[in-house]
Amino acid sequence: MNKGKTVDVLNTLIVINNDRIEGYETASKETGEESLKALFADFQQTSRHCKAELMREVGSLGGTPDEGTRVTGKFFRVWMDVKVALSGNDRKAILDSCEYGEKVAAETYTDALKDNEEDITTQQATMLNAQQMLLKADFLKIEKLREMLMAKN
Repeated sequence: MNKGKTVDVLNTLIVINNDRIEGYETASKETGEESLKALFADFQQTSRHCKAELMREVGSLGGTPDEGTRVTGKFFRVWMDVKVALSGNDRKAILDSCEYGEKVAAETYTDALKDNEEDITTQQATMLNAQQMLLKADFLKIEKLREMLMAKN
């Protein structure tokens, strides 16, 4: 196991959680719907929980947790801002943007687990799989809301 590589992998996941936190802060500001604001607050809490676990693990390995966001995360937030502004706070547009962000987060976790098996301990893999399940539950909530919205139209 290469501790430096492990820290890099965990920091990548910290950053994707930072992206989610900021993305949902943006989405919450853009919608006037209290039900969506509450949902987005829950999603932010999911990522804060995951981030805290990841930061503890990076620290235990002697690494420095990353506090930033990815350029793609910034582009996601800008894209969401533009799309929401153009659509006049259209609920479907907001949910579409959130779904895109959730797919990126899911892919990041999948890649981290698949591509770094030799650098992640069993305990770390268990933690990452549990976090991935939390993110998948959030994704399914977005998907369900989109389906309900589509059924009404």
